[in-house]
Parts: sequence; C-alpha cells; structure tokens
Amino acid sequence: MMSKSYTNLLDLASGNFPAMGPSREKKRLPRVMTVPGVISELDDDQANSVSSDVPSSVAQDRVIIVANQLPVKAKRRPDNKGWSFSWDEDSLLLQLKDGLPEDMEVIYVGSLKVDVDLSEQDDVSQLLLDRFKCVPAFLPPDILTKFYHGFCKQHLWPLFHYMLPFSATHGGRFDRSLWEAYVSANKIFSQRVIEVINPEDDYVWIHDYHLMVLPTFLRRRFTRLRMGFFLHSPFPSSEIYRTLPVREEILKALLNADLIGFHTFDYARHFLSCCSRMLGLEYQSKRGYIGLEYYGRTVGIKIMPVGIHMGQIESVLRLADKDWRVQELKQQFEGKTVLLGVDDMDIFKGVDLKLLAMEHLLKQHPKWQGRAVLVQIANPARGRGKDLEEIQAEIHATCKRINETFGRPGYEPVVFIDKPVTLSERAAYYTIAECVVVTAVRDGMNLTPYEYIVCRQGVSGSESSSESSAPKKSMLVVSEFIGCSPSLSGAIRVNPWNIEATAEAMHEAIQMNEAEKQLRHEKHYRYVSTHDVAYWARSFFQDMERTCKDHFKRRCWGIGLSFGFRVVALDPNFRKLSIDAIVSAYLRSKSRAILFDYDGTVMPQTSINKAPSQAVISIINTLCNDARNTVFVVSGRGRDSLGKWFSPCKKLGIAAEHGYFMRWSADEEWQNCGQSVDFGWIQIAEPVMKLYTESTDGSYIEIKESALVWHHRDADPGFGSSQAKELLDHLESVLANEPAAVKSGQFIVEVKPQVYIQLRI
Repeated sequence: MMSKSYTNLLDLASGNFPAMGPSREKKRLPRVMTVPGVISELDDDQANSVSSDVPSSVAQDRVIIVANQLPVKAKRRPDNKGWSFSWDEDSLLLQLKDGLPEDMEVIYVGSLKVDVDLSEQDDVSQLLLDRFKCVPAFLPPDILTKFYHGFCKQHLWPLFHYMLPFSATHGGRFDRSLWEAYVSANKIFSQRVIEVINPEDDYVWIHDYHLMVLPTFLRRRFTRLRMGFFLHSPFPSSEIYRTLPVREEILKALLNADLIGFHTFDYARHFLSCCSRMLGLEYQSKRGYIGLEYYGRTVGIKIMPVGIHMGQIESVLRLADKDWRVQELKQQFEGKTVLLGVDDMDIFKGVDLKLLAMEHLLKQHPKWQGRAVLVQIANPARGRGKDLEEIQAEIHATCKRINETFGRPGYEPVVFIDKPVTLSERAAYYTIAECVVVTAVRDGMNLTPYEYIVCRQGVSGSESSSESSAPKKSMLVVSEFIGCSPSLSGAIRVNPWNIEATAEAMHEAIQMNEAEKQLRHEKHYRYVSTHDVAYWARSFFQDMERTCKDHFKRRCWGIGLSFGFRVVALDPNFRKLSIDAIVSAYLRSKSRAILFDYDGTVMPQTSINKAPSQAVISIINTLCNDARNTVFVVSGRGRDSLGKWFSPCKKLGIAAEHGYFMRWSADEEWQNCGQSVDFGWIQIAEPVMKLYTESTDGSYIEIKESALVWHHRDADPGFGSSQAKELLDHLESVLANEPAAVKSGQFIVEVKPQVYIQLRI
C-alpha cells in the first residue's frame, strides 16, 4: 500500500529524475584529499546522483563511523617536527568496534582536538589513514568556532537540556550565522565521507547532535546509502524543541537516515511527537519495532542505552597502582563513610544541588557529622560562558561554607577535586565509596553509575583473598532526569531540585542494611555486565542491517531542494506516468471517463475557501464540452454544496457523499444510490459526537444526509488522535445493535448506514 506521506504524486509527474544507471565499479581512494577549497552550496549538481540497483558481491562490507572528534590522541613531537598519534582508549567510538562483526573494516571520519597547520594537513591525513584508518575533517577556524562553541554549545546543547534562550544575556538569541556555520561544517564532514565511501557496500553510522544535518548531504549524493544516526544527548519535548527556528530542517535531515537511535523511550517519544506535530508523520509499531513512514521509506527508531566497556574497566582493576591507591584512600578516609560524585563541570550536572543536599544531610542528621564525606570529582568543562562561570563560583562557595560549618581537625565533609582524574584513579575512588550520587538535572546517559557498579564488583586476583571473597555491595542515588535511570531499578531515584528529598535519599543509602545493598548490587551488576558497549553496538548495527535490507529492491528518486530534500522509495513495479503517453492515448480514444476527486485534487487540502476557482470551472467545462468525455467529480461532500459550486458546469456529473447521491448532469435529478434504510441511529450518534466536540478544541461535526463525520484535523494532534480513538470505541459500543457502521479515517471518525457500506464493497 502506498504511504500516505506522499499522497500527491504530482511531484513525481513534474520532476526530472535521473534514469537508473547500470551498476558500476567504485574505486576506493588511496588517500584523502585535503586541498582547501570553496564549500559548494547544498543544492549542487550532484544531488540527484543514484547508485546502482545491485549491491556489489565482491567488496567487503565496511562501516564508516562519523563523529565530531576522531578516537585518537594527538600531541606535538618533542622536536616540534610533526605529530604523534595514539588511540584514545576512553573513546566510545573505539570501544564500539567490539560489537561489530570481526571481519568488518571500520573507518573513522571526524575532526582532531588539536589545530594542524594547513601545510601539515596532507601528511597528517595520510598518516592517520594509513595507520589508524581515520579520515580527519579540518574545519577552518572561523567555521569551527561558530559551529562548535556557537551553534552546538550555545543553541543545541542548552535547548536539548531544556534551557530556553529567554533573553540576550540568558541563553542568547538565535544567530543565523551560527546555523550557517553548522551547515558548512556538516558539509565538510560529508565531503570527507564521500572521499572514502563505497556506497554500494558501506554502512555509515553518524553520532550525536553535532552532525544532525549530515544525513541530508549524504542522502542527496547516494539515495540508497545504508545510514544510521545515534543521538547521545537528550531529545527535548516538542514544546521545547519547537522553539528552535530551524526545527523542521533538522527533523527532515534526520529522517534521511535509515535508523535513528536514542538512549531512552522518553527521548524517542519526544522525537516522534515532534515529527507528528511539525511534519504530520505518525509512527507504527510492528513486532517490537518502531518505524516512521516517510515518502515510501520506513525510518526505524531504535531505543537502546549505551553501556560501558567491561574489558577496559576490568583491566584497570587489575593494575597494581590501582590497588596501591585503594589502600592509600582507605587510610585517608578510615572510619568515614564516603559518598562519591563524578561529573563534568557543566551547568546541567547538578553539582551545586548535590552539595546543598549534603549540607542538609549533615544538618538533619548530626550523627553523620565527622563520619560522612562527599568526594566530588569535577572533570574539566567542555563548554564556556557566563553561566558556567557563575555555577563554578557557586560550587566553590558552597564547598567552602560546608567545610567551615561542619569541618574539624582531621575531618573535611566535602573533598572537591577540580582536575582531570585518570580512569585508574577514578576506579580507586569507586572501590572505596559506599554510595555514588548523581544529581544531574538533565543528562543524555551518564555512565558513572555503571563504572561504579563494576568497580565495586571487582575482579579476581586484584585484591587480597579475603576481600575478593567478601559479598559485593553498592548503593546508588540517581537523578530521575538522566538516561541510565530507567535501567537501574535498584537505585534510589530522586528529583535533584528537591534538596530535602535528595538528602534523605543519601541518608537512606548509607544506612541501608548490608543484605539489601548486596541484592541491589547483584541486580545492577547482572544488567551492566551483559548490556555493555559491545551489546549496544551489536544491537544497533543488526537493526540497521534489518532496516536497510530492501534498499536495493526499491526504485528511488531524490526530490526537493535544500533541507526539503527527501528520497521517494517505491515498489520495483511502480512506473511513473508518462505525460506524452497519456496525451497520445487521450487523443486516440473515442470514449473517455474522467473522474476527479475534490479535496486535495481539484482544490488544495489546505485551502480555507473550498469553492472552486473560475480557472477550475473553465477547465472542467472545456473537458465536458468534448462529446467523447464523461466527466465526474467524486467527493465525500454533500450534494447541496457540490451542486452549488459546480452550477456553471451543466454537463458535469457529480457523485456526492462517496456515491450515495449521484446525478449525470445539472439538468437531471439527484439519484439515491443507497437502499432505503433506517436513520434512527443519528439520534444516538450525534449527541455522542457533540460531547467529544465540546471537549476537543478545533473539532467539529459534519452532518451529511447519509452520514455523520467528526473532524479533528484542526485539533491538537496528540489530543485529537486520542479523542478519536475514544470516540470510535464509544460509538461502536452504543451503535452495536444499530444498522450503522463506524470507521476512522485521516483526521475523521465517520458513521454511515451499514447497508451503504456493503453496497460500496
């Protein structure tokens, strides 16, 4: 069945689409071109490029992973001649390889964290490609600043974390030049991908909010490209997202991917709500998979929280220096109960709220004064700005106040570590902490609780035999606004804005009995150890393969300009109507039947004035005046309105109310094509419809001679749809013994005579 997303196929009829070319061999580029040049406009001449119908059976599948930054570390050589590179073992992009097929080649495309001089970019590119299979995207300094620190950090990051730009000093105003830089940066990334891609064999996996319009650039070039996108940040509710001036451009760009991934159902639900409210797209769930029908393509929605790399953490736990550091920390905090926080220095991490909760804990439960210690590790800030400076000042002031109020010789209630901490050092703190506290007000995922659970479990051989055999336990106090919260059912969930409740949760965690702590730890460890980063990557990639399996069986056309570009995918048997063939057949024929639908064909669906224009009347009269033509307008509208509107068309036939009433010309009487039926059900159905109309703003009842129709096109999309389902159930219940049939359609619920429905069939 053809998707309702492209009900108007005039776009196809009027477009100049490229012919499907034969398969051709793709060459893999031996190196990356880094010669600076002018970034071409989005609407380039190669936008209609179409790959071959049949995938290559020779080349091996590859996956190209695209992210803002490459998973490599770079530093200048001591002699200042060139660069040295090494893998960044902490990078998620590197760790996810464990979940991909062993024989799959992985290529990375992204930028470097360092500035490379223009004269060195060719050599650096060649070195990274040869040794690391990495393709660097070098962004000009002006674009980089506006792209990353501008649009990403000033607009997208705050908005996706529910911070609205209320004023020029609070959040800042939308700056279109920053958006243009964002688009330009995504274009540069697309060029780097295109240099190394084999579109018939490669998969492309794009990561995070920095590259949300990249799918459009790649889809314009390769209509059958197998492409996935995963968002690592939250996706806000539609009420927040709709404030973004470029909201539709980003949504449409993301829908050019084949699979879109989110950490939680909440994030996916918000995205689907935005697609419904802003683009009119509805999702369907089938056998556990969620999909959006978009111009004949099914865009998959994947919900899967990312995990940690078990092997990396377990290898750190086996290090001798970690065990030595654990003993040192145990001596430092001997006789103390340690609560631990590990957060980035960010305005959304809620570190200030955590400190206030600790202060409240010490006030309300004096027995913990001198015994409870909050160790707060603050990783370096990634962003910058006035808001961050203010929150840093508040954190330092609160730490000072708590320590001055409750501190004593040999006891410091808050230990604030404001410097980078290695994974080995972090693991040592995890090992000695009785509880980890995460109070972020909004966070995409946050893997700190996962790391803590694995470190508390430990590994055999890393500790003394007595400690290794001791029961394992851990406690978590986590914000309900972070992505990992739903998967940690044994954690104490809190609203971090509620200082008193958070303090009581921290108190409950540290005084809970040992058996309960063990049970909660065991439950969490079973989940974390089985749902690691490899599991996440494997699951996402398998879904991407499933979503893309029919790519080379479809006929695809790329249509639309700029970010309105989309791919129309149709069944292989579909053939576009040829205007020349239609005209030729029309001229040859001696007898013709021409049937016009009204709303959406003769008149635009969005038109307020539904009466036909003089131009339409003139065209219809021209067709009717040809003796070889029998012309009918077929509509669900009533005969009175249609008869009035088309009164100048004397020879036009009209089928009103979907054929219940019909006349062959204006000179003839209306014929009732339905049988004589009892319409007593109207007295039952109409009061029910009025009840829902009163409670659903934007809805109305259309009273026909043969039917009652409840419309909710102008109502709130979510509420209107919900009310339509309720109304459908209600009407089916009250009309169960009546000769009437109830059906739902696009933005309508309709009641018709049962006999009439059978006649139409």
